[in-house]
Parts: sequence; C-alpha cells; structure tokens
Amino acid sequence: MNRTSAAGHRLLTYLQYTVLVALILYFGRPLLVPLALATLIAFVLYPVCTWLERKKVGRMSAILLSLSVLIVLTTVLMALLISQLTQFFHEWPAIHTKIQAVISSASEWLTREFRISRATQNEWLGTFARQSAGDAMTLLQKTISASAFSAVLGVLIPIYAVLILYYRTLWFEVMVRFFPHQGAAEIREILQLSIRSYYNFIKGMGLVYLLVGILNSVGLLLLGIPHALLFGFVAAILTFIPYVGIMIGALLPMSVAWITYNSVWYPLGVVAVFAFVQYLEANVIFPFAVSGRLKINALVTIVVIVLGGLLWGVAGMIMFIPFLGIIKLVADRTPSLSTLALLLGERPSPTAKAETP
Repeated sequence: MNRTSAAGHRLLTYLQYTVLVALILYFGRPLLVPLALATLIAFVLYPVCTWLERKKVGRMSAILLSLSVLIVLTTVLMALLISQLTQFFHEWPAIHTKIQAVISSASEWLTREFRISRATQNEWLGTFARQSAGDAMTLLQKTISASAFSAVLGVLIPIYAVLILYYRTLWFEVMVRFFPHQGAAEIREILQLSIRSYYNFIKGMGLVYLLVGILNSVGLLLLGIPHALLFGFVAAILTFIPYVGIMIGALLPMSVAWITYNSVWYPLGVVAVFAFVQYLEANVIFPFAVSGRLKINALVTIVVIVLGGLLWGVAGMIMFIPFLGIIKLVADRTPSLSTLALLLGERPSPTAKAETP
C-alpha cells in the first residue's frame, strides 16, 4: 500500500469514527446530557471536596456540603434573575401601549409612502396572528415537556455529581485499565491538571461575567434604560458565544430604548456601551481574570458551539466548550495528539515552519 492510499484509508477511518461518535451523542443525549453536566459540576466541586476531606470531613459529608453551597448560590442568582423578569413583566402594559403606538405610526407611514391600505395591513396582521397562535401552542407544548424533563434532571444531575465524586477512585482505576500504556502516574497527572485548570477557568469566567454584567448594567443605568440589571447580565452571559453573543444580547435593550425614548440616539448609546465593555472584556478583564485560560482559536470555538447546538441543543452550546478545553489540555500533554493540539490552538507550534501557504 503506497503512502497516498494509506493516508486516504486513515482519513476514512477518522471520518467513520467521527460519524459514529456524532450518532452516539445525538441519540444518547437523554442520558449523556445530564451525565456531562454532572461531570462538569463534579470537576468544580472536586477541589472543595478534597480540601474538606483534608480537614478530616468524611467523603460523603464533604460532597454534600460543597454541593449544598453550590445549590444555594445558584438559587440566589436565579431568584435575582426572576425578580428582574417579574419587574419587567409588571411594566408590560406600558411597553405594550408604546409598541401599539409604534405600530400605528408604521402603519401610517406605509399608507402614506407605499399606498398600502389599512385593510391590507390588517389582513397581513391577521394572517401573521393565526400563524403565531399555532406556533405559540406548539411552543407551549414543547415548553411544558421541557419543564417536566428539566424537573427530572434537577433531581438526577445532583445525584450523578455526588456519585461521580464518591466513586472517583473507582473511575480512576477504570481509566487506568482502559489506557494501560499511559501508566497510572501519567493518567493521574493529566486528570489532576484537567480538573485544576477547569476549576480555575470556571472561577475566572465567573469573575468575567460578574464584572461585564456590572459594567453593562452601569452603562445602561447611565443611559436611563429600564431593567438595566437584567439586560446587562443577560448580555454578559451571552458573551460565551464569540462575537455573536454580544450582538444578540444588545437587541432587546436597543429595542426597549427605542420604544421608551422614541429616539435613535438611545439605541446607539446601548451599542456604544456594549462595544466599550466588550473591548474592556477582551483586552483587560478576560486576560486579568483568566490568566491561565486555554488557547483555543475562535473558528474552532464557533464551530463547536454550532455543533453542540445541533447535537444537544442549548445544553450542547454551553457544555461543548468546557469539554473542548479539556480535550485541548489533554492533547497538549499527550505527544501522540500533537496534531489535534495544533488544530485547536491559536498559534502554530515553535517547531512549525514560519512560512505560510
């Protein structure tokens, strides 16, 4: 077999494995999504659990204590978000009135400029309303189903996380048997490095979201935009999607600013605030808060987010990035995966040629 045919055979093998993994991820998502999220939670809680165990706290007690603290923090954050949403909905009648005024003005403009009668416009709106009603019913059914599934996951995921942490010694022995050529010491080093790096990464990203949310909210407050806290932190969370997330997060406050003040300058002010905060996040906040961040190029990040959405929905868009970071970290430490590390990284390796194709 010549070199070209061997390379083609190897490429075909890789493609077959890729398709097989994609099928497993897609059809196994009811099981794999909660397990994946529980694994990430276990990674975050592991350093806290080991610290408590060194203080002579029993393993199960340490796990339950650290998990309880995480649940309390998450509950407080969700309560703050829900309170902001509640305030937003309380003001919905006033916003609805302003929207109606905007629609009326747009209708008059269409009649004046394009000679489209009110009857034609009402017919268009009726057709749109009927289609929206059907879509809304479908969305409601999906929401109810998703809520029931989420309630089940809300119980299963903490249980999975507890069991992963409790039986971590067993999982380590299983990995050693799966990869005997690596050696127990090397596997332990890679696992500890992955957990420590991911834990520090999550802490840094939490600080990034907090600072960006505060800066967004302060900027919107200075502009006088209603519900600045809600819009500021939602936009901060959406920054996990490179380049696109901040634009999605700006749409709602821009719309509210335009409806509230009926002026183009306030939406432009929202854009200016978010652009300035995004610049600070990319050049000051992120390098400061996540100094040991994983170097993954933006193209791979965006592709993985889209792939995660196709395979696992919103959960995949959120969770595929941390797992990509762990894969990158393992590839950096494994010589046989140097090509994968080069593919995921931001810069070529020092041994690569300087010339570009």
